Amino acid sequence: MSSLFSCIVGPRLYKIYDRVGNLIESQPYVPNALEKIGNKIVQGLRILYNVGIYTSPFIVLSLYRGDYALYMSAVKYGTGLGLLLIVALICRGAGRRLNPTYTSFLDTLSKSAITQRPNEEIMGEIRKYEFDFASWPTNFDWTDLDADSKKPRVFVERGAIRQKQGIISRICMVPCQIVAWVLTFLVGKQLVYPGCIQLLQLALDQYLVNGREKLIHEHGGQRNKIISQDGNTIDTMLIDRRKKGIYPNGKTLVVCCEGNAGFYEVGIMATPLQLGYSVLGWNHPGFAASTGAPYPDQEQNAVDAVMQFAIHGLGFREEDILVYGWSIGGYTSTWAAMNYPQISGLILDATFDDILPLALPRMPACMGPIVKTAIRNHINLIPGDQLCRYHGPVTIIRRLRDEIITTDETQLKNNCGNDLLMKLLRTRYPGLWCTQSSEVLLQWLSEDPSLQGSIMSKWNVDVDICSTLLSTYIQENSESYPMMIGDDMTEDDKTKLILYLASKYMIDFNSSHNNPLDPSYFRKPWRLITDSSYVQVD
Repeated sequence: MSSLFSCIVGPRLYKIYDRVGNLIESQPYVPNALEKIGNKIVQGLRILYNVGIYTSPFIVLSLYRGDYALYMSAVKYGTGLGLLLIVALICRGAGRRLNPTYTSFLDTLSKSAITQRPNEEIMGEIRKYEFDFASWPTNFDWTDLDADSKKPRVFVERGAIRQKQGIISRICMVPCQIVAWVLTFLVGKQLVYPGCIQLLQLALDQYLVNGREKLIHEHGGQRNKIISQDGNTIDTMLIDRRKKGIYPNGKTLVVCCEGNAGFYEVGIMATPLQLGYSVLGWNHPGFAASTGAPYPDQEQNAVDAVMQFAIHGLGFREEDILVYGWSIGGYTSTWAAMNYPQISGLILDATFDDILPLALPRMPACMGPIVKTAIRNHINLIPGDQLCRYHGPVTIIRRLRDEIITTDETQLKNNCGNDLLMKLLRTRYPGLWCTQSSEVLLQWLSEDPSLQGSIMSKWNVDVDICSTLLSTYIQENSESYPMMIGDDMTEDDKTKLILYLASKYMIDFNSSHNNPLDPSYFRKPWRLITDSSYVQVD
């Protein structure tokens, strides 16, 4: 039987799952009166703690300027809250100790502590419960794969401002860099990744619990804890459809990379699930149950661990994995593609090429130098540069009414997906790039899709001829990038071919930024083969 101390420090229990035939039913855990009172007090104190964290600069300033009496009052209130917390924990623990459902759960959870990695039988018992993820047993650890952890990773040069300046300039920039670091820690990270704000997570807590329940109840989802290279725990959800014959796409795993306020519980997993894929969702460091903070290095380590888990923990072949990134998730998805080049393909939905052009217009002009320093030195998200290091199949989905990934939502030409596409084409087909082809491409990207056909017609873009030209080049040279096709072409022919390629790499979706992607737009990326056609990657 569980001891009182174990009940005091044990995780909070939310739901109980039970399999009835092929269905998974759930019922909420019902705490008794003692536990309810303890939970309410602890939750209230947690809210006060988070408010205190975000207002700490003002609190410290007030105490600094205040007199001794104010300081003593703060100590008195702090002591009182501490005693209240102790009473609440004891009250909650006593309530749990008297609840046979909770003690049975705690006995089941204690079995996982016997071995370093619980087996499937033990995990099957643990997955019958929904509880605080901090107490969830580890299912996959980066250190489990010493050989693969030594695999060389590809990184794009961060381009920190200090690396491009002389000694005098660096010294003069020190105050700016200090301010940039402080603002990044206090507000910058939260502005770029609002999903890491604890108060927001508290408000969404029940919503996320219900989202997980839906994934488990309707799709047979399995929750797993992954430990990344930097020691962060990453919360993941797997829907594995390989053994279910009713899903023809089940052998392909879609790894989903969420946006800056997205959680797998209520995020982009829904679209590939509707199409019958196996799906693996995960939360950014610092989001919900994932620990850490969403800085670039921690983001890289997180998605790297997720990919390692998919390949070595779940047994998916790299070529059977499709990476799908939405919004700021384009950063982690392009990093994954860059480091796992054999994946089936990459789908980027409503993604940008560089975060700096998006950040500057949204801040006061006087803060421009500080914002630039903060971005380049601490949150330098550059999916475009990472995409250029990936040479596999890719699809860019541009949202026509996107109000977020744009510098001017009234002008389609200012959608940052355009810059992402142009950077990709310029890297893969440098021989096709000239003044005329770039200007015509920008004009084509600036037009409504209903008018793009007229531009293609104006330039006599023949799909068969363009496909044959590319196929012939591959047969005579290779399929590797960059392709030097176009060196001996006229500017008109270069323009035709660049328009053709743009139409194959980009899909327009008539939607705003936050709407779920219509399943009809979720298609496996296209690639060139030598039979004079584009085909979907199988």
